[in-house]
Amino acid sequence: MDASFLYLEGPTTPMHVGSLVLFSESPGAMDHERLVRLITQRISFLPRYRQRVREVPGGLAAPVWVDDPTFDVSFHVRRSALPAPGSIEQLYDLVSRIFSRPLDRRRPLWEVYLVEGIAGRRFALLTKTHQAMVNGLSAIDIAEVILDESQEPAAVPETTWLPSAEPSSAELLAGAIGDSLRSPRRLLGRLGEGITNAARSVGDVAATLVDVARPDALPLLSVDVGAQRRFDTVDLRLDEFKRIRRTTGGSITDIALAVVTGALRSWLFTRGVSIASDTVVRAVVPVSVAADDPRASTVSAVMLDLPVGEPDPVIRVQRISFDMARHGAESHVLGAQSFVELVGFAPPTMHALGARVGASVSKRAYHLVVTNVPGPQTPRYAGGARMLAAYPILPLGPCQPLSIGITSYDGAVYFGITADRDAVTDLDVVVQSVREALSELLDTTSGSRRRRLRVAIDRATSGEEE
Repeated sequence: MDASFLYLEGPTTPMHVGSLVLFSESPGAMDHERLVRLITQRISFLPRYRQRVREVPGGLAAPVWVDDPTFDVSFHVRRSALPAPGSIEQLYDLVSRIFSRPLDRRRPLWEVYLVEGIAGRRFALLTKTHQAMVNGLSAIDIAEVILDESQEPAAVPETTWLPSAEPSSAELLAGAIGDSLRSPRRLLGRLGEGITNAARSVGDVAATLVDVARPDALPLLSVDVGAQRRFDTVDLRLDEFKRIRRTTGGSITDIALAVVTGALRSWLFTRGVSIASDTVVRAVVPVSVAADDPRASTVSAVMLDLPVGEPDPVIRVQRISFDMARHGAESHVLGAQSFVELVGFAPPTMHALGARVGASVSKRAYHLVVTNVPGPQTPRYAGGARMLAAYPILPLGPCQPLSIGITSYDGAVYFGITADRDAVTDLDVVVQSVREALSELLDTTSGSRRRRLRVAIDRATSGEEE
């Protein structure tokens, strides 16, 4: 699966994820030199971050991770500064440009930017990591490693790292051939098993497509994306989500998805899209699938129909809650898992082919990705500077011009919205629509509104005219 992210990457679809984290300036707390030192001290928790990708000659085996003998932290930890006045808009423009560029595959696939000069005595850390290095919602990211629970940085034992000798191309080739020829019977057995699993996976994918494929009624969300991006954010209060949940039921994730649904409904109306009562936006929502061993927990994708055609915001929540609960039976999760099996059963040539087939299928199967990952509800610090906000940054698929990442931290809910620069020229309207969708839910579920609705229902059921 890690390799599939490498195979899926193209000039207009870099497969890296990241985060934009804002901090308050604190005298002596953080500068570029201190950040480099902090990451140098803690990178031992992330051995993959000192490795790079090596291709096996002839594609006879999957790419391998090898220690980078020339690894240099200072290359990956970079410094930038906004010109005065250092507005948030300038920051988002910088994020958009940095995330439009692919990572250098000749080096470990990550970067961290220290962005200084942000208005309001703030600075930011912008992380950028290839998806081949990040496996699952619970995976450790460089931003998590440098955070502490108090202003006093935690002590980290000193470690000495010496890179392992990098295999030559001849050694990689010999190893791949040797693995294949060492036991022909085992190879044939694995191949037969692989073909059987592949057939089963293709069947599962076909069954999934019967359920998900449909004529696309929303071409606005199914356009070819370009190489350039836009990025914007929304800050909301977690207690407002909890207040809505007390009335509607469901989970915080259900409420967040309902807010996204309401925002998409409003935005599509502003773009002149005709919306019928049964119009839906199909979203891929990654969910954590717990295993017996928590460290082995994985992530599966649920395909969820967001009911943008439903005018009542409370009913939107209820429909989403019902569908999320129904997916607990793993009907669509199994179908999504088949995509993983399809790209993981065979040699790299088939692996690459399967990954690209899966990508072409996804163009017809869904419109956007929405993630919601809860974060800590107590303050975090980096080098003594307090973390103020954190925004996820997601990649775009080949025909998905919009993606939305959501996380919560210290009593707030933060939306990070990534869009294709040419397809979504009005990202500010999407942002405003998110705020309005939450306000609509709050108003609809407020006490006075509920009382009015109850009176109207009682009168209707008793035959009285309002």
